[in-house]
Amino acid sequence: MNSSDDTTYEIRIARPEDTQAIEDLDGSFTTGTIFEVTVSEHGFTLREVPVDPPLTKVFPDDEPDGENDRDGEGDEDGEDGDASGSRTFVAVGPGGEPAGFVAVSYSPWNRRLTIEDIEIGPGHRGRGVGRALMGHAVEFARECGAGHIWLEVTNVNAPAIHAYRRMGFAFCGLDTTLYDGTASHGEQALYMSMPCP
Repeated sequence: MNSSDDTTYEIRIARPEDTQAIEDLDGSFTTGTIFEVTVSEHGFTLREVPVDPPLTKVFPDDEPDGENDRDGEGDEDGEDGDASGSRTFVAVGPGGEPAGFVAVSYSPWNRRLTIEDIEIGPGHRGRGVGRALMGHAVEFARECGAGHIWLEVTNVNAPAIHAYRRMGFAFCGLDTTLYDGTASHGEQALYMSMPCP
């Protein structure tokens, strides 16, 4: 893939040797707006509101439950990422280092492809890397026979929410307790989905 500044990225399935570089990617972000969630007995509403000063969010280094499997190896149906319903795609920049990745898993019972994690390094944002990675996730979803693609995002990650909406995702749910007892306590989990194109 070529970006607007003619930097070329190769998108491929992650290899074990990519693991450390993927883990070292900086997924933090800064935003001048967040999505405020108002819950009522009949549902919830979202309203984008400014934050001043801008909010900087840094995600924890580790997932204590081992949820994210960033090396391309699956853990649901077998050891090999190719044999299971899990994949990690990596975007490799001109220097050979990962610029971003998307980790996905497929659940046959409800035909859902879940975006487990997607991160783009700060120096590679705004160049179409996320869209290209999501394109590979969509292609994998088609191969699996997925009916829809689903993800979870914190309400404070307005930049990601806007990007997902441009890609065709729509809000489909809310969890006000998912982050309780974590470093993200007080944030709400928004769920987004789109039909598999």
